[in-house]
Amino acid sequence: MAEESKYRLNIRLHVYDEDIAMVLHNEDDEEYYRAAAKLISERYGAYAQVYKGRKSDHTIALMTLIEMALRYEKELAKNDTVPYDNILSQLTSEIEEALK
Repeated sequence: MAEESKYRLNIRLHVYDEDIAMVLHNEDDEEYYRAAAKLISERYGAYAQVYKGRKSDHTIALMTLIEMALRYEKELAKNDTVPYDNILSQLTSEIEEALK
């Protein structure tokens, strides 16, 4: 069984207009959490500037989440290695066949 990390760091993130307490279990994650909070604040702020008073805070938050999820999905698509794996398998088979 994998050994559980004993690392534990309590931090406070300022996201848009709210402070959020977080517990980190990986010491390398703090800068990513802070960058994520900053990005969310910036994007939420941009949506709020355009839609405040016309859409609910909940809807603005969902719009921000959709944008973040879209960015994530686009990054996943860039890192799709299946086509390369298929080509490598085919080439490996051809090389093995030629060496016989």
